[in-house]
Parts: sequence; C-alpha cells; structure tokens
Amino acid sequence: MASLIFGFWTQFTECIFYFNLVLGIDVLFFIELKTSFILENVTLTTALSLIKGCVELAVMSCAKESRLPYSTAMVIQEEKKHYVKHDQIFKELINNFFVEFMDAFFPEVHAGIDFNSIKPLSEELYTDLIMGENRKVDIVIEAKLKGTDTLIIVHMEPQSTYQDEFHNRMYLYFSLLYNKYRKPILPIAIFSYDSKHTEVDRFTIEFPFFHVLTFNFLMLELKKKNWRDYIKSDNPVAAALLGKMGYREEEKVQVKIEFLKMLVRMELDPARTRFINDFFEQYLKLDDKEEEVLMREVNRLETEGEFKFTQLPNSWEQKGIQKGIEQGIKKVVLEMLREGFSVDVIAKITELDKEAIEKLKELN
Repeated sequence: MASLIFGFWTQFTECIFYFNLVLGIDVLFFIELKTSFILENVTLTTALSLIKGCVELAVMSCAKESRLPYSTAMVIQEEKKHYVKHDQIFKELINNFFVEFMDAFFPEVHAGIDFNSIKPLSEELYTDLIMGENRKVDIVIEAKLKGTDTLIIVHMEPQSTYQDEFHNRMYLYFSLLYNKYRKPILPIAIFSYDSKHTEVDRFTIEFPFFHVLTFNFLMLELKKKNWRDYIKSDNPVAAALLGKMGYREEEKVQVKIEFLKMLVRMELDPARTRFINDFFEQYLKLDDKEEEVLMREVNRLETEGEFKFTQLPNSWEQKGIQKGIEQGIKKVVLEMLREGFSVDVIAKITELDKEAIEKLKELN
C-alpha cells in the first residue's frame, strides 16, 4: 500500500514541476509535505485525501493565476456539451473588431468609412405577425463616409442556419431601419453555415408589366472562403474565423497551427488574445490523436524558435494542468482497482464519477 501512495506522490510532484515550468507559478511549496509523514503516520484514506487536497490547491493556485475555472471532477469525465448561441458570439466578435472585420472581408467599404465617427446603435426588435416571430436586428452602427458629413447606417446580420427566405428578411430589416433613421443603409449578411449553400443576395418585387424594386445586400459566405488566403495577415478577425472557412477534414491540424502562428505574431493584449482564441476553439475542435499531432508540431516550432509555448493563450496552460492532474488521478484509481477496492469506495475517496471509474476499469 505504501508503494501505491509513494507512486502517486511521485506523479504529483512531477505535476507540480510541470505547472511551475509551463506557468512560472511558485507552487513548489507543496513538496514540503514529507513522503515519510504520509507513509508512517496516516491511513490510506487520509493520505489520499491529503494528496487530493494538495492537487486541488495546486490547481486553485494555477486557476487563480490564469483566471480560468477548473474542477478536478472534470478530469476523466466526458466534456458536457453546451448550446452555443452562434449569432450572439458572432455579434460580439464584430462589435469588438468592427474595423478589422471590414478590413478583412470588405476592403472597399473599409476604405470609404471614417472609423473615428462610428457609433453603435440600439438593437431593433422586429415582429413578424404572419410568421409569429420576434427577431432582433443584430448589429446596427452609424458612421460617416470619409471626407463627407454624410451619415450612413451599417446593418450586419450574422446567420448560422440556412433559411430559404433569408433575403426576404434582410429586406424587411432594411425597411424597418430606413423607416426609423431615414439615412442610407448598408446591409451585410454573414453566413457561417457548416456546409456550402447557394445564397441569394437580392430581393425583388416585379410584375410581368412593371419592375417595382430590386433590393441588394453584401454578403460574406465563410464556408466558400479559402483559409490559406488569410494566414499571412495580422488580422484578428481573419484568425478567429479560420475555423469557419472552407477546409478539408485532413487539414484541421494545419489550420490550427496557422491560427496559433497568427495569434503569436499579432501580439494582442491578453484579453483580446483570449477572446480570439475562445472564438476559434468554439468551431474547430480536434480529437485526441489530432491534439497529439498538434502538440508535436508546436514543440517542433518552439525548438526552431518560431514561437514559445508560453506565448500561447491560457487555454494551452489549462491543457497542461489537466494533462498532469489526469495522469496522477488515473494512476491512483487504477492502483486502487488492482488492490481490490470497490468502485463505490474509490468514488467516495476521489469524488470521481462512478461511470468514469467503470470505464477506466473496462479499458484496463
């Protein structure tokens, strides 16, 4: 039994050194707890609880430093899926990086707007009595044209799901905004579907005997964009949206590598770096094998001096913490299973989910 605890303690101290190496956080004081004290003066349950407490304290120190939430209960459980409000996070991206968005995808518009004059306007609620729906006009910004006093309204509408009559809705929003502001409206649709669709960029009313109107709007179809066209830029919005552009499944790792290169090269402040990284990771997710390939490539690039591991966003630090803790917790669970402890007892001591312990038992 002593070898069980000593083995885990050794693993734990390795984790602590790993935290210190990657994060530069002084958590080495935990090693002041002497191995001899654990082996000679406490029971197995108390020893495991003590070590688990040290692990949690180490994680709390790291989480406090990186300001990222973490729970040891997450170590070997499957990640819970959360519903993502795609249009909302696109709205946050564009509101925070409006100038960069225009520069990346609508350079002609970017060249014509005085960005010193931009002013976000309140959201507009549109009620469609026929369809029985309430919808918000997502992004409405007032701006001046360069070199003039002409005020315009820029309306941008992110759309994450395909709708046959979307062009109809764009015209209704245009009418609503023009009726309120009586200023020129520049409408832009942003399509972020997971697959390619043929979109219509106009709405027409006409008769066989008379053409009433044709309403046109600009549109960005991200899935039809080639991600390689943007990797040499230092545009944070282009970086964030790489994961929504057109790439083959076998290119996923390369896309993420190029994203990380962009993130390091841009040298954004920590808050913006975190925002861009979190946005990207919402959409491009790697499996375990792909993560291994990615980490090997990152290590190679670091060795060659292209960028340092510590320059990567805090989510990478989180992965390092999780990896170290996971190894230690898994090891002690497996040793306890081999010693004949029941799943109930292991779950009570480690506070891990019984189903997760059963999976470990089956796999080993």
